[in-house]
Amino acid sequence: MNLPIHIKGIIFDLDGTLVESSLDFDLIRQQIGCPNGIDLLKYVDELSCKATQANANKIILEHEYQDAMSAKPIKGMTELISAIEAAKLPTAIVTRNSLAASVMKVTQNNIAIDHVLTREHFPAKPAPDALLAIATQWQINPQQIIYVGDYLYDIQAANNAGMIACLINHGIERDYQHLADIVIEELSQLQPLLTNSLPSD
Repeated sequence: MNLPIHIKGIIFDLDGTLVESSLDFDLIRQQIGCPNGIDLLKYVDELSCKATQANANKIILEHEYQDAMSAKPIKGMTELISAIEAAKLPTAIVTRNSLAASVMKVTQNNIAIDHVLTREHFPAKPAPDALLAIATQWQINPQQIIYVGDYLYDIQAANNAGMIACLINHGIERDYQHLADIVIEELSQLQPLLTNSLPSD
């Protein structure tokens, strides 16, 4: 499969895309009282009591920190990042995770991507703000940037930003994957796709 457009940049989600994550969202919801079917971060943002909101954020941060301590690279991550470096494509990470946990995951797993945007920087996905900010900084048309993630919010964020949405499903078919432009089962499948889509000059 070839992409119909030359790719000039690639942005990744972090958890479940570049590193493994064992965050128990059901447990987090239970601990902060967030009903099912409601976005966790949106729920916390809209809490009217500041003390309750602060406590909920503390619980989420504790879970993220514990998860960061045990995070391992997703299969094929190192090879893919090396190939992207060799192709001289700019890269970035946009995650709903906290900055502290994200930096720990990137550092511990030797991910050679310096540009990391988290929920502290911009509204969380599926809002496109962080993706569009990177496109502006790179001075690249969003249509020539791929955003790779493992969840619905990632696809929605890419669609909202006008970027190419790539879903990595790890071999498990998702009921929302038809919304993505590209679906891969593992990161290695992205390598030839990117190589074939680079300008020949």
